[in-house]
Amino acid sequence: MKFIDEYRDPDVVKALLRRIDAAAQKISRTVTIMEICGSHTYAIGRFGLRNLLPQNIRLISGPGCPVCVTSSRDVDIALYLAGLDHVVFATFGDMLRVPGTGGKSLQKKRAAGADVRVVSSADECIALALNDPQKEIIMMGIGFETTAPTIAAVIASCRKKDIRNFSVFSVHKIVPPAINTLLTDPLLNIDGFLCPGHVSTMIGAAAYQMIPDSGRAAVITGFEPVDILEGVWMLLKQIDSGRMEVAIQYSRGVKPEGNMRAMNLLHSVFETNDAEWRGLGTIPASGLALRGDFESFDTLNKFSLPDIKSGDISGCGCGDILRGIKLPGDCPLFKKVCTPVNPIGPCMVSSEGTCSTYYKYY
Repeated sequence: MKFIDEYRDPDVVKALLRRIDAAAQKISRTVTIMEICGSHTYAIGRFGLRNLLPQNIRLISGPGCPVCVTSSRDVDIALYLAGLDHVVFATFGDMLRVPGTGGKSLQKKRAAGADVRVVSSADECIALALNDPQKEIIMMGIGFETTAPTIAAVIASCRKKDIRNFSVFSVHKIVPPAINTLLTDPLLNIDGFLCPGHVSTMIGAAAYQMIPDSGRAAVITGFEPVDILEGVWMLLKQIDSGRMEVAIQYSRGVKPEGNMRAMNLLHSVFETNDAEWRGLGTIPASGLALRGDFESFDTLNKFSLPDIKSGDISGCGCGDILRGIKLPGDCPLFKKVCTPVNPIGPCMVSSEGTCSTYYKYY
């Protein structure tokens, strides 16, 4: 198949659903499958796929939205940095409305006079730094392995061009350590994972080997209905046979080895560090910090922080939703106080957030 409409072909979808039904009938229990990608969560909701599956197939959403898993403390640090004099704070759009402690946000900070800019790529920060050399340009480095290499490239370019008024506040996360945490969570009993397509274009298939090693199934899938349904069918085949592996459904985008050039660039600029995930706590070696020879581009080396008191939002269920132990409807704020117009938690802010998807489609 070459064109997008082929991945939405009703006849192909019906044929896959018949295969899924046949495979599900061979398994005399409920099968729990977690997708670990916000784009998968959105697509499953948008195309109504959850309602097409057999009753014993249960889809749950995991920590697949990088904006959503950013901790309250990191949001509060961003708010402090954005309020400093002579600073231009650059961020991707989804972070603008994420609430910190007390409901503050970068959007509210900007309304109060802070110079907060929304950028669509890290490259734009180079122009900001060159055009306004008297200002310190701070980029909030957020995202998984998909976006981190692009920020690494900008940092390397700034060092080559001797641009000194640019730095990165890195809250990047990497996916495999979070999966390890999910695998050992006593409240979860996951049978298989739909692994993230975008991240997998970078890290490849071997990075998920801990999933079959723990007795669970894994399939890397794309984002169209045919992709996701074929991924579910492939998972069921593994579960039924008992032969677990990391299979690639999304072969048109993912190579087994990933993008080695991008990952080499990433690791030349960043090294892993312990990072705090909303809902999952501090996960060892799950974040990205700048290496020592790039420390002049590390915002937290340039600016000292005060004692910041952070706290989670009272009543917000985002943490448990990101772990997959609750659904948005289990949160007392969902659709009552927390809406896309008035988001209380980050899962309602981002278009890839589970609460945002459930608000739109369920």
